[in-house]
Amino acid sequence: MSIQPWRATCIQMDSKIASNAKTREEAWQIIEENLDEAVRLIETACKSELPPRLVVLPEFVFQGPPRATPVSEWIDRACTTIPGPVTERLAAIARQHDIYIAGNHFEVDPRWPDRYFNSSFLLDAKGEIILRYRRINTASWTSPHDILSQYREAYGEDGIFPVADTELGRLAIFPCGEVSVPELSRVFMMRGAEVLLHPSNEPANARADAAKICRAAENMCYLISTNVSGQIGFSDQERGGHSQIIDFNGNYLAFEGSDAESLAASAVIDIGALQSARRDTNMGNALLRTRWEMYRDYFSAAAFYPVDALAKKAFETYSELSPVHEKAISNLTAARIIRNIDA
Repeated sequence: MSIQPWRATCIQMDSKIASNAKTREEAWQIIEENLDEAVRLIETACKSELPPRLVVLPEFVFQGPPRATPVSEWIDRACTTIPGPVTERLAAIARQHDIYIAGNHFEVDPRWPDRYFNSSFLLDAKGEIILRYRRINTASWTSPHDILSQYREAYGEDGIFPVADTELGRLAIFPCGEVSVPELSRVFMMRGAEVLLHPSNEPANARADAAKICRAAENMCYLISTNVSGQIGFSDQERGGHSQIIDFNGNYLAFEGSDAESLAASAVIDIGALQSARRDTNMGNALLRTRWEMYRDYFSAAAFYPVDALAKKAFETYSELSPVHEKAISNLTAARIIRNIDA
């Protein structure tokens, strides 16, 4: 199927933090204000001379992060379902402007009502949810890996590493710091992804920018990364910005250097050019030359962070995760990845 080039735009915007709210009503007033601003900026992008077919919003953009809020309080105060009131509001905008909208918010699943997930999602132009990915690599809230046996039974592998085959190409989504976990992007590529959507909420720095270039180039994928503007969610000092779009060779197609609200990171995505590059037999095709079998045994033997560590009981505060983290450190030490300083 021939896919015509299309435009993507990063919605780099401020995010008010709901974790300071004392009640659910106060928290949802903040969430609604963030939603209003997101809708305003999406509509501005759609009315521009170069309207997008797809927009990406930042991580935590509606609720902000929970910071030190206990799990049960955060669920009661600020979390919601997917689909739910946040995605329903965005779905109306998607239908109105015939666009795809990628975003992120903290989600509660009725299957596990005492936990919440950091969930990224994609709505198609009909307003339907076609992707929902729950962050795997985290030590701050429940990961599917923490309840893997239950999770796999409920959602299968497609629910763990989802890729949507669309009129725009094959799309995957994951948030923020997971861009520094190369295995995740690798798996999405192996499942067919051509475009990696990346809602983020992080300090703008060279390390984060380098990881984004690497994930795009090593997997020969486009990467569309949107960060918050202004203050990031976990800090009162560090700033966001650096929303960017990178092509499958690791080249910048768009880069917003400031930390101001902006729609400037916008570029054309050409899936046909990507597929031609993946078929090329010359030196530029890294996927063609990679010898996957050479690494398989190492990954099969790796067992560091404990799987199903929260299968029996959810945690309420971060300190309760200490035994899990200590076991992970012990496993890394036994594998000689971490030196035993007492020896």
